Amino acid sequence: MDLLNTLVDKGLRRELPSREEALAVLATSDEELLDVVAAAGKVRRQWFGRRVKLNYLVNLKSGLCPEDCSYCSQRLGSKAEILKYTWLKPDEASKAAAAGVAGGAKRVCLVASGRGPTDRDVDRVSQTIEAIKEQNEGVEVCACLGLLSDGQAERLRAAGADAYNHNLNTSEGTYGDITTTHTYADRVDTVQKAHSAGLSACSGLIAGMGETDEDLVDVVFALRELDPDSVPVNFLIPFEGTPLGKEWNLTPQRCLRILAMVRFVCPDVEVRLAGGREVHLRSMQPLALNLVNSIFLGDYLTSEGQEGKADLEMIADAGFEVEGAGTTTLPGHRADAMAGGGCGSHAQSGCGSHEGGACGPCGSESAPAAAAEVSEARTDLVAVRRRGAGTDLAPNA
Repeated sequence: MDLLNTLVDKGLRRELPSREEALAVLATSDEELLDVVAAAGKVRRQWFGRRVKLNYLVNLKSGLCPEDCSYCSQRLGSKAEILKYTWLKPDEASKAAAAGVAGGAKRVCLVASGRGPTDRDVDRVSQTIEAIKEQNEGVEVCACLGLLSDGQAERLRAAGADAYNHNLNTSEGTYGDITTTHTYADRVDTVQKAHSAGLSACSGLIAGMGETDEDLVDVVFALRELDPDSVPVNFLIPFEGTPLGKEWNLTPQRCLRILAMVRFVCPDVEVRLAGGREVHLRSMQPLALNLVNSIFLGDYLTSEGQEGKADLEMIADAGFEVEGAGTTTLPGHRADAMAGGGCGSHAQSGCGSHEGGACGPCGSESAPAAAAEVSEARTDLVAVRRRGAGTDLAPNA
């Protein structure tokens, strides 16, 4: 297939595909799917071998969010029956993080619902970062606290944060249909603030909100321009009690095509399979490891994930290995750029985390290819988290 040969060649050279090529990946048939996965897998192995990085979420503050993001169970007006609690103390958060590290997680992601942190919140999170780093040598810490004000990224970095997550979620053209309480430009600004402060930027998307193929390509190309080191790909978890609670627009096959497209557009970036993988990929999760090089271990912010032990067995059974703490995730050219205080730009191409993020329906109609793939509602797979942070029960790690 000429398209796939071209995309593999470009991926191995870190060269940006054309929009038409990216759209063509999303339009491939089920009969071509294994060829698509195999092609994107070549690019994945070129830059990341067969390593899988494990990340672990700690929800520092659940619910009670003033933003109205339509996909989010923690949003203003949400009727989803999730856990609600205010800030965990640093020692509580550190204890929760330790469970993830013990399960093999290399990075701990500290997330708090809300528009953005106050200076007092930054102090609180800084103390939490210091506590985690003191008790878990070599662990990476990523903060995800919403929109950042001037100087806050620098303070988080000084406290020991390695990365900052803030997802774009969907295309600029449809972002206004997701929320009215902040803008797409606000999100871009926060990612840029993280970059400027020397933090590793983490920014991704949510698929399955009714978006077109063009919307998906738009947001992934926008991410490539922002040049984050990691791109989480979330698949919408339709929570009852949210505006998108009835949106079931994904099949396992479509999820795999989306992941392959992201890999071709961002060949040397840590692509993370994030929220919703259990709900939408189901038994096809192991196949996705040929496309991504990073996953979340165990539960998510407000929903339950696959058992941590099952995650580890899946990785081993699929012929992959968990990335060790002493291994650098990013390819040398990107890691060297980060060590020098810059970002790992795609110099050869001319181009400059969800459930996986702090607090998007896309108002556009689905593309014909997507509409044909609408799957049955599997509400039985959407389980509210009732263990771990904010509870007296042991976490899933």
